[in-house]
Amino acid sequence: MPLYYNTKPPMSVPVRAPRWVSTRRLLEEKLDNLHKCNNLNHVKQLHAQIIKQDLHNDLYIAPKLVSSLSLCRQMGLAMKVFNYVHDPNVHLYNTLIRACVQNSLNIQAFGVFFEMQKNGLFADNFTYPFLLKACDGKNWLRVVQMIHTQIEKCGFLADIYVPNSLIDSYSKCGVFGVGAARRLFSSMGERDNVTWNSMLSGLMKGGELSEARRLFDEMSEKDMVSWNTMLDGYAKAGEMNMAFELFEKMPERNVVSWSTMVWGYCEDGDMGTAKLLFDRMPVKSLVPWTIIISGYAEKGMANQAMRLYDQMEEAGLKLDDGTVISILAACAQSGLLSLGMEVHASIDRNRFKCSTNVSNALVDMYAKCGSLDKAMSVFNRMPKKDLVSWNAMLQGLAMHGHGEQALELFSRMKQEGIQPDKITFIGILCACTHAGLVDEGVRYFYTMERDYGILPQVEHYGCMIDLLGRGGRLKEAFRLVHSMPFEPNAIIWGTLLGACRMHNAVELAKEVHDQLIKLEPSDPGNYSMLSNIFAAAGDWDTVANVRHKMRSTGVQKPSGASSIEVDNEVHEFTVLDRLHPKSDKIYRMIDRLGQDLKQVSRCCWRLGFELKLTKQISELCLERASIRNDLRIVW
Repeated sequence: MPLYYNTKPPMSVPVRAPRWVSTRRLLEEKLDNLHKCNNLNHVKQLHAQIIKQDLHNDLYIAPKLVSSLSLCRQMGLAMKVFNYVHDPNVHLYNTLIRACVQNSLNIQAFGVFFEMQKNGLFADNFTYPFLLKACDGKNWLRVVQMIHTQIEKCGFLADIYVPNSLIDSYSKCGVFGVGAARRLFSSMGERDNVTWNSMLSGLMKGGELSEARRLFDEMSEKDMVSWNTMLDGYAKAGEMNMAFELFEKMPERNVVSWSTMVWGYCEDGDMGTAKLLFDRMPVKSLVPWTIIISGYAEKGMANQAMRLYDQMEEAGLKLDDGTVISILAACAQSGLLSLGMEVHASIDRNRFKCSTNVSNALVDMYAKCGSLDKAMSVFNRMPKKDLVSWNAMLQGLAMHGHGEQALELFSRMKQEGIQPDKITFIGILCACTHAGLVDEGVRYFYTMERDYGILPQVEHYGCMIDLLGRGGRLKEAFRLVHSMPFEPNAIIWGTLLGACRMHNAVELAKEVHDQLIKLEPSDPGNYSMLSNIFAAAGDWDTVANVRHKMRSTGVQKPSGASSIEVDNEVHEFTVLDRLHPKSDKIYRMIDRLGQDLKQVSRCCWRLGFELKLTKQISELCLERASIRNDLRIVW
């Protein structure tokens, strides 16, 4: 039988040539961007591979690993990585100094610098700029001056990056620092845009707006940073007319420019102009949305804030921690619970992963808005609580008079190993004040330094004086004022004067008022309170004298304001206020309520008189019945 073969050629299958990739090559590719990685799990995996490959002593890899651990806020591990290197070079030391500064470990940064010098290594032109980043505030001026001297000795002023860093650091050290920055700026032969912008920013921080504008006008080349720095300075100073004039002259504007203007008008209370500029923005990022929503929330305008919040969500913008915290802080400030609850509902609906900071903001918002049950619910559900969490909940309980619950929370906090700070004790003392726990408050005050090493500040003394004053222990409060390790301020004396008014301590009030007049001669509240004390004591001649002094100084006590939230909007009123659009209806209702109260008062008086008459008749009848009964017995 013949055999038939299939003559159709077989299908050709593409064959891919094998590629051999070494694990070392893959590791090197990952290590190239290691210094930018902020995912702790990835960093730990790479760290394990580095140790396995015996690369932990490599002076190219070790700085990258330190930088990545710094981004992950793991300075303990970063220090260990550094200590594993046998002969660290200047680059590795600089990396560790910068890591310490990025994590606010300023003292440790200088410790690393001193260790580098002790080991015989000389600082380079990168070392001092990193150290200067740690110098922030008036107290650091002497340190900046010493670093400046060292920089001049080493000849690093020729590198423009170094004097630019010096100008920036000097500008953060108050008025004297700004003066030193100006002298350095004037002595520089070469300046770039960073130099001009740093000096411009320093003058703005020092409040020298006219000098800053003069410098700005002198600039031959202004970049976007220059314009925005000047704009920001005007906005923070409340000079919105000047800011708008500058804004109109800008050759181009970015999101920062528009956001600065919107923020400035929000701070100025001109929400109409803020909203107009916001609507004109060509591109809106999350920042301007946050600014305008927070602005409306701070003013108590819940409907507008909630409407904008809904629009932001419809625009597809995803929440971040900064946005949530800013809006919740504005709600806490104005007591706008409705918007805060809306944000919380949005967090749950979008399954937003709440960081500890966001949870803290929720606790603070609910506590300040008086919704303590919800504040406690958020607090108890937090997977990780820091000191801020405990302080926010404790102060919320203290603020609303739940003193015993606040002290129980403090005990629970200590059991969980959380070390209290000075803010914690302000909450504790306020809790004792509002709950009338005078002896407990005194005990906690004296345990601050003895048990926790916390020196009482003026705020703690203020709380103690308020506690003792409310408890009627005025002489003890007065002795505490005179035993303070620093001079009492107007708040301390004002608190004591308030206690004198509460307990009608006229003689002590005179002495306290004399001290207050020295500190705040033009504060009308002090005169008003003293006159009220004398009025309560019936000393009308002295009341007239105090009122005469008040008028002669030309001061006038501003009217107190009351606020109420109605239909998701906060309305504020002062005495004889006619600014509200419905003021006529409000006053008609107040008049009607006054008439109704008078009518009820008359009815109550009649009822009280009738009850009193009935009682007297009943007593007379009982007396007569008793006499008749006695006569019957005698008969």
